[in-house]
Amino acid sequence: MDSELTRRGLIAAIVGGGAAAGAMSPVSGYLQRFAPFSGGAWADATDRTNDRVRSPYGPATVAYDGEYGVPTIEADDERALYFATGYVHGANRLFQLDLQRRQMRGQLSAVVGEATLSSDEFHRRMDFARAADATWDELAGSDTGDLVEAYADGVNACIEHEPLPVEFGLLEYEPAPWTPADTMLMEKQIAWQLTGSFETLRNAAAADALGEETASDLYPYRLNHDAPILRDADGGRPETIREPPLRTPSGDARGLTGWLSGFESPPGIGSNSWVVSGEFTESGRPLVANDPHLSLMAPPVWFEQVLRAPDYAVRGVTFPGVPFVVIGENDHGAWGFTNVGADVLDVYEYETRDGEYRYGDDWEAFETEDVTIPVAGAPDETITRRTTRHGPYLEREGYSVAVAWTGLTATRTTEAVYDFNRSTGLEDVLAATERFDEPTQNLVYADTEGNTLYYATGQIPIRTIDGEEVRGTRIFDGSAGEGEWGGFEPYGTTDWSRGFVPFDEKPGVVNPGYVATANQRVTDAPEHYLAESYADPYRGIRIYERLDERVRSGEPVTFEFMRDLHDDAYDGRVEGLVGPLADAIADAYPGYASALRDWNGHMERGSTAALAFALWFDEYKRELFESRFDAVGLDADYYPRDWIVQHLDPESEWFAERSRRAVMRAAFEAAVETIDAEGYETYGDYNTTAAVTHPFDQSFLNYPEYPTDGSRATVNNYAVERPTGSSWRMVCEPGGRSVCIVPGGNDGEAWSEHYSDQLRLWADTEYKPFPVEPVETSVRFVEDDR
Repeated sequence: MDSELTRRGLIAAIVGGGAAAGAMSPVSGYLQRFAPFSGGAWADATDRTNDRVRSPYGPATVAYDGEYGVPTIEADDERALYFATGYVHGANRLFQLDLQRRQMRGQLSAVVGEATLSSDEFHRRMDFARAADATWDELAGSDTGDLVEAYADGVNACIEHEPLPVEFGLLEYEPAPWTPADTMLMEKQIAWQLTGSFETLRNAAAADALGEETASDLYPYRLNHDAPILRDADGGRPETIREPPLRTPSGDARGLTGWLSGFESPPGIGSNSWVVSGEFTESGRPLVANDPHLSLMAPPVWFEQVLRAPDYAVRGVTFPGVPFVVIGENDHGAWGFTNVGADVLDVYEYETRDGEYRYGDDWEAFETEDVTIPVAGAPDETITRRTTRHGPYLEREGYSVAVAWTGLTATRTTEAVYDFNRSTGLEDVLAATERFDEPTQNLVYADTEGNTLYYATGQIPIRTIDGEEVRGTRIFDGSAGEGEWGGFEPYGTTDWSRGFVPFDEKPGVVNPGYVATANQRVTDAPEHYLAESYADPYRGIRIYERLDERVRSGEPVTFEFMRDLHDDAYDGRVEGLVGPLADAIADAYPGYASALRDWNGHMERGSTAALAFALWFDEYKRELFESRFDAVGLDADYYPRDWIVQHLDPESEWFAERSRRAVMRAAFEAAVETIDAEGYETYGDYNTTAAVTHPFDQSFLNYPEYPTDGSRATVNNYAVERPTGSSWRMVCEPGGRSVCIVPGGNDGEAWSEHYSDQLRLWADTEYKPFPVEPVETSVRFVEDDR
């Protein structure tokens, strides 16, 4: 057997296709060719950690709780604390750390071969690594930077002293040392997953192919609903920022957008959060709930930890590779985040000639660099990376644009997150929020003093044409200087006081009675342009319906109510569709028609109607758009969002050739074919955790299969077709009790008892205490190894 070829083929199948978005492709069948059940791979298959580790920063202890494997890390010196944290991350998630780093640096092909050249090319051209270096250059030497360095030293001590995870044995390579810039790179990856959108370019390509009128109907700037996050802002006036005239691409942009679509934010990335003041709660204390929706995989994207330093204690979750708690609570308050969906990426066309682009009255040379991409088993690939004053220059099939993205410069988010961990009240949190540069997030917060807070944070560009502020909904003329961001320095240090929305002009409210965020429109009356579009409003509408009903009833909002709201599985897509669908299929499928008419619209595992509706809706989309889109070179990535599909007028152009009734019926016939072929009987047969797999998609690494509730449009969020969904759920009562859960387990070692021990609780929307108390010290970090 050619082990090198097999290894490269395996990794190529793992990371090919969706690697940039953090979602790995399945590789079913590859490991059977690998013969992994002998030799070094099994030597690495262990769930042990040294119980005594030398630390150059002084003593620390790690104590895991007995039930769920959550570490409590404690030290008198913060550098010792974060050295131990780095060691723990390495011991629990080293393969995850290394693979994510390799993606973002464009270094996959060095171990994979030619299959991942496209991914490496994108990441090298965007040059996320250079942006991470710029961020580290700004942070190095600060108190926070010193802690990041200690963390990196801890990861490397783990690499040196612990057996490598089994994945490295299977793939026959070893990780390079971890660096502080790698931690900055992980923050760039998180920000890209949440804000890396080429929607402007895609919409322009769609308008070019379908016509401007059709495209404006399918991809409207504003969805028609009345449940923004801030419902009473300035009386609900409409936004007044000017919409610039549409600029269609100067060439055929479909090839470029098709390539870029593989590296954008995955569909379904979103989140829920809500905060309720003590005015409406049973205990008189405020309550906070949060569940970020990200890619679901084994192990989870989050790692839970408890950190105890002499002057603060913090608990919650972080991304492996990031030392500080990102979402969680300390002894003073609790905080959570959801994605704003702000438009922080623009594209620019230029007039060009050999090696130059026009800017104003001058011609400027592209900044060029020949970059060699090592390729295992094949000659190295060399590309010429080009950059303009606006950002990296991307080209495909004769069409090219420059890209400006707020993450391609030095940012202060690391310091902000650390300051959240140490915060002692509202003023500290507001100060930290002002330094939270990327990604743009909806912050909710509550504290033991009774304060509540909502704030839209992150840097948001201000675009102008001829001195007038405009929306970022068009391709800008870079040669004319349209839409450029004042103070922005790609791969350098940006002056955030120029060309970006000032902190006090961003949407926010101190001490609201209650606020709910679910990636819907932030406000009807923003002072500045915020976003090209937002998520479908189903979750936001439902959360506000439940909160409003509770408050109007006079019943207090209880801790149990907050937990129950996380479990809500009502799917708003049924409204206006289920009745006509039942009528359309009544003669051919009377049983299904009856089930749909009697159904309450909840996507619950025991429901036959939920099964039929879920599979029908996606077939309905395909029946509506596939033929016409294919004819003009647009694939399923261009299909409009669910809200638009649901609210299509029965007399619209999309029903000109076939009536809505006929389209509904044809889609249902296709759905029934799938149901019969797969042997599904209820929604829980289809909607299971089987979709949440390890990158290798092998039984000894995959999670157990459990049925669960929810859909991509429900508060209890689970999109089995991607899969994405609630990657962490928590309910916190500052000064009182808190609960949480992750979709899997805290340990990334497949042989650990904590590899998947939370999965059934997550599938049933149940919780564990937050935090769980440690049982005994399992690792001691000492100044010497005697």
